[in-house]
Amino acid sequence: MIVPDPKVLRELLTRYASLRIAQAEHAVPAVARELEDVSYTLCVMTGTRGIREAIAAADALLLEEARHKEKESDGEGDLSLAV
Repeated sequence: MIVPDPKVLRELLTRYASLRIAQAEHAVPAVARELEDVSYTLCVMTGTRGIREAIAAADALLLEEARHKEKESDGEGDLSLAV
């Protein structure tokens, strides 16, 4: 599986949340279309069929990326430190 860019996932999740809020405050067809587009993109990027699953998958990928970065900063991922 191709792993999506974490930065892009974060941007899409942020955009999704903003659009959901905007749609809840005042339903507008243009916002509904954009929300549908962002939802579809999240599903495609995470290999899921529904937005709930896409959000869960994106969260899991971002958590894994954060754990990986934490290990690297602790020196666990840096082979150059091995003697």
